[in-house]
Amino acid sequence: MSIKISKLEIENVKRVKAVKIEPTAAGLTIVGGNNKQGKTSVLDAIAWALGGNKYKPSQPDREGSVVPPYLHIVLSNGLIVERKGKNSDLKVIDPNGKKGGQQLLDSFVEELAIDLPKFINATSREKAAILLRIIGVGDKLQALEKQESEIYNRRHAIGQIADQKAKFAKEQPYFSDAPKDPVSASELIQQQQAILAKNGENQRKRQRVREIQSAFEQQGLEVNRLTAMLNAAQSKYTGLQEDLAIAQKDALDLQDESTAELEANIQQIDDINRKVRANLDKDKAETDASEYRQQYDALTTEINAVRQQKSDLLNSSQLPLPGLSVQDGELTYNGQHWDNMSGSEQLIVSTSIVRRLKPQCGFILLDKLEQMDMKTLAEFGDWLEQEGLQAIATRVSTGEECSIIIEDGYVVGQEGIEIQQPPGEIDAGPTWKAGEF
Repeated sequence: MSIKISKLEIENVKRVKAVKIEPTAAGLTIVGGNNKQGKTSVLDAIAWALGGNKYKPSQPDREGSVVPPYLHIVLSNGLIVERKGKNSDLKVIDPNGKKGGQQLLDSFVEELAIDLPKFINATSREKAAILLRIIGVGDKLQALEKQESEIYNRRHAIGQIADQKAKFAKEQPYFSDAPKDPVSASELIQQQQAILAKNGENQRKRQRVREIQSAFEQQGLEVNRLTAMLNAAQSKYTGLQEDLAIAQKDALDLQDESTAELEANIQQIDDINRKVRANLDKDKAETDASEYRQQYDALTTEINAVRQQKSDLLNSSQLPLPGLSVQDGELTYNGQHWDNMSGSEQLIVSTSIVRRLKPQCGFILLDKLEQMDMKTLAEFGDWLEQEGLQAIATRVSTGEECSIIIEDGYVVGQEGIEIQQPPGEIDAGPTWKAGEF
């Protein structure tokens, strides 16, 4: 069962002259009043009484008082905590008269419960670290987050390369009239030489026709002039006539091929090959971009799997409050980071985590609740009552929401009160040890 503050008496601590308070067991007890009246001094006194001398104010004695500070707190488990005397010595007594000390108080009083701003003002990552330490999954989650970060960085690098490749491919011109492969100048020259050789052979055959034609004509003249030699000439003429027929037949279907296209291609070979290389670069960039995009998608799947493991790990843990989680190493509540939470949500989250640190500690101290509007204040108070938690808070106000009003070091209505300090030490019997009560 959680331990709460049942009664407290404070005298001559900072601005407090004499104050008696019986906080509500569950919910919000608001100590109201104007500035510099002693509200915060009440909380400082409680923190000093329960938290030890590290919470002792630098000037604990009320200015002008000749009586040393006196602190008397009764806890719901029956323990009585006192600080009194010149040195403000601590005395802890249980209902059976056993005595204890600061070690006993430390066993159930959570440091952050009496110094909640230390948690509220921590970074989001520090808050998350406290939560993970409480539920015992910090190491596992850290390993998963490291794995996720490594995959994310790899994916980011691949994504950048894929984008660069896609951008390069998009910027490259494409020539639909260019061949797929670069053109070889030597092959075109060889083709040209073969055609030129064939055309030369055709020219020789045509020359042969002309030569035979000329001889034939000369021989005809010889036939007319040399009648005497008619038989010999006629025989030679007949032979030449046959040769002519053969030569004419050979040359009849000959057709020369043009080298103009090859000559133009040779002249344009650099331009052609430039287009071919541009097309090849574009195709390669598109292929690379597609491959890197596939790798990017595969890494995205891995990241989602790691994130699911993180989510499963947190969901399977016993969190102090439904909706609490850790995302990217930062504390979240219902999907919102700390700076996006409302004031009441921040207090609810803080109180839930602090309570889990030491479940026996059933109270917290809060200063400066004037920063909260009435609706937020009511929401937080309702939540405290629902959870059975006790909060003692201060607020610069004298309104109806205040449980008591402090004025000039007194509770309004208790002016002139005198707290009866015990005259001396009580024979408290055997010493109380942590864990016995």
